Amino acid sequence: MKIYYHLPGLFEFYELYKVFLPLFREHREYFYEWCEIGSVYGAPGDCLWGGGRVGFGTEDPQNVAALMREYEISARLTFSNSLLTEEHLSDRKCNALCALFENGSKAENGVIITSDLLLEYLRKHYPNFYFVSSTTKVLTDLERLKKELDRDEFRFVVPDFRLNKVLENPNALSETQKRKVEFLCNECCWFGCYDRKACYETVSRKSLGEECDDHICVSPNAQMGYRFSEAMKNPGFIGTDDIRKTYAPAGYDQFKIEGRSLGSAVVLEFLLYYMTKPEYQLIVREEIYLDSMLDLF
Repeated sequence: MKIYYHLPGLFEFYELYKVFLPLFREHREYFYEWCEIGSVYGAPGDCLWGGGRVGFGTEDPQNVAALMREYEISARLTFSNSLLTEEHLSDRKCNALCALFENGSKAENGVIITSDLLLEYLRKHYPNFYFVSSTTKVLTDLERLKKELDRDEFRFVVPDFRLNKVLENPNALSETQKRKVEFLCNECCWFGCYDRKACYETVSRKSLGEECDDHICVSPNAQMGYRFSEAMKNPGFIGTDDIRKTYAPAGYDQFKIEGRSLGSAVVLEFLLYYMTKPEYQLIVREEIYLDSMLDLF
């Protein structure tokens, strides 16, 4: 059974992927034979329809689209702003991105989305996209998740990471529903967080250019920031052994790696951990670190 990873930083980590993707293609022996790249997702900085994380991607969209076409990898635009109104739908920059990414690639491109208003607009004007229901909907209730999975508009649905262990039960969902679940693997957010939706709404307001206070994280360890070593201790964490021994046998094959607001050096560690055979991790790390054109920090 093939496992498909959805990787962060379509616009944010273009330089990293420009080095990593040739390695993945030309030295497939470095990487687990059971994994593939399902997509790379992200949004440019100052993207009105953006959400989830404050975008900082600055790469020319033409270059990004060309790279994804070259390696036949699905590009996903992260348009997960939850507070859009009719007036926002005519945004030129976002519509230009849709026009650029909708066609022209062997790999079908998609949109990660929260707003039903935006969903209907995109389905009408850019019908060649597929759609992913965003984790920013904070689907922590199993019955709500089932209803979302049953919606025909979505090819995949990303539940809140706190449902990860609930869905380990092979009988939690039907086989049809399982094929649409995309697990968020490496979330570092406090498992007991009661304010996650408010955090996402603050990002949406900032993307719209509204004046608002920064969200104050309620996690008792908020001052630490993201650390992969801490994420591994999270009750919702999904590691490679979990994927191979628990989730894949239960019928799941889609896994999302978060990290587009982090540095490229941290994202590289995700690529090494989730995709690279242990005996080749140093080689891959050296190949990327020694590329004089790449600033990993």
